Amino acid sequence: MTAGQEPAARQRLLSRWTTRRWLRVGVSVALSLLAVLSGLGIWAMDRAASVTTDLVNTRSPALTNSIRLEAALVNQETGIRGYGLTGQKEFLEPYQQGLADEKAAVDRLNQLLVGNPRAQADQRTVLSRAGAWQQRIATPISSAPAGAPAPLASDRAAEGRITFDRLRQAMTTQQDHLVDARSNAVDDLARAERLRNWVFTAIALVIVLLAVAVFEGLRRCITGPLSTLGTAAREVARGRFDHPIDVVGPADLRRLASDVDSMRLRLVEELRFSEGTRALLDEQTEDLKRSNTELEQFAYVASHDLQEPLRKVSSFTQLLQRRYGGQLDDKADQYIAYAVDGANRMQSLINDLLTFSRVGRVHNDHQSVDLEQVLSRTLDTLSVAVEESGAEIIHDVLPAVVGDPTQLGMLWQNLLSNAIKFRSPDRPPRIHISVVSLGDVWEFAVSDNGIGIAPEFREKVFILFQRLHTKDAYPGTGIGLAMCKKVVEFHDGAIRIDPEVELGTRVVFTLPAVTAATAAPDRETQS
Repeated sequence: MTAGQEPAARQRLLSRWTTRRWLRVGVSVALSLLAVLSGLGIWAMDRAASVTTDLVNTRSPALTNSIRLEAALVNQETGIRGYGLTGQKEFLEPYQQGLADEKAAVDRLNQLLVGNPRAQADQRTVLSRAGAWQQRIATPISSAPAGAPAPLASDRAAEGRITFDRLRQAMTTQQDHLVDARSNAVDDLARAERLRNWVFTAIALVIVLLAVAVFEGLRRCITGPLSTLGTAAREVARGRFDHPIDVVGPADLRRLASDVDSMRLRLVEELRFSEGTRALLDEQTEDLKRSNTELEQFAYVASHDLQEPLRKVSSFTQLLQRRYGGQLDDKADQYIAYAVDGANRMQSLINDLLTFSRVGRVHNDHQSVDLEQVLSRTLDTLSVAVEESGAEIIHDVLPAVVGDPTQLGMLWQNLLSNAIKFRSPDRPPRIHISVVSLGDVWEFAVSDNGIGIAPEFREKVFILFQRLHTKDAYPGTGIGLAMCKKVVEFHDGAIRIDPEVELGTRVVFTLPAVTAATAAPDRETQS
């Protein structure tokens, strides 16, 4: 691999790293670096603590005890000199105290000077000369009887002075060496503290640089790409679907950006499709408006232009039947009867079709409707049919619903008139109206004991002008249940024939209940 290919290969390798891998490598490097820095800090602190311990526990106490040893020997020399000149025992007290102090100082120095050959050599010199002075001067004079000057003090005065001066010289040398050792320890402590301070300064600087590197790495590898991705996503959310989403960074963030961009492209395709669908829907809406307009025109024609000539045909055929009935042959009377019946049926069909077309278009006043009142008015209208058929009509307490009172009256009239019309010849009609609550809707059921509906016709009966019987057996145009279905569906309900009823027919339908939000809604007129 050439020198120019190595950076490119390394760049490709790094480009495959995910956020997790970058974080894992970064945390590992940071922890390793912090471990090294912690080790350096611990070493620097241990170094300073060791030097401090040596200075406080060895060097300074050694110098102090050396001075105490010198003071003890001076007390001994003072006491011996005074006792030798006067013979008074009071002078032996400083001597005796000096001996005790000397022993304590020597014992302590022996402990402190372990591992220090030069200091131990100085100590041996001091003890040797102190022993010589005590043997030649101090012990013999202190052993002399009290009460009179000791002759030995005068005889050995010069020797004692020379011996003690040599002892002083040895102690001075020892103390000089101990002072030098203590000064060296102080210098070592200062250097250790400076080293510790520099180490901790370097640790703090490295931690700051590490924090900066971490924040910069997070910015470049995580927060920066995420921010770029968020900005691009917001641009798309504002409607700029042509804005591409391209993010640099770890491999997983680039994959996420690619997925988001794929969603953007999918949205663009869906938007194009929805625009086409909307255009088609607008076209269909226009067709529906045109169809409604044509239906209104047809209703006008049916109610005026068609009915006028039809009334003339019906009137003149009836007049012809009354004037010439019985004067012509039987065939002519039959033809005239056919013409009169056809004209009447055509007029009934046109009237029913006109009524059907007006559902949801003419009567469209949605409000809270008391079905008890609507049913009472319907029963008054059907009172003659009820009395002639001997029908028994019972009902539950009917609630208030949201709807158009005129259309709901048509619904009850068609359902009840069908139940009376299609009664069984073997028994008087018995009709029951029940109601149950299903939350925000009411489910009504109109049950009768009539001739019933065969299973294969339970859907067909709701189709316009569909008849299951001849007009001679049951009069009518076959528009009643189709009218009921249109009224119920206009009120956002559903209607069906209950398939589980074997005797008679049970028509089940739903209507919206009155709620606080729909107590008195004003619904816009639909065409």
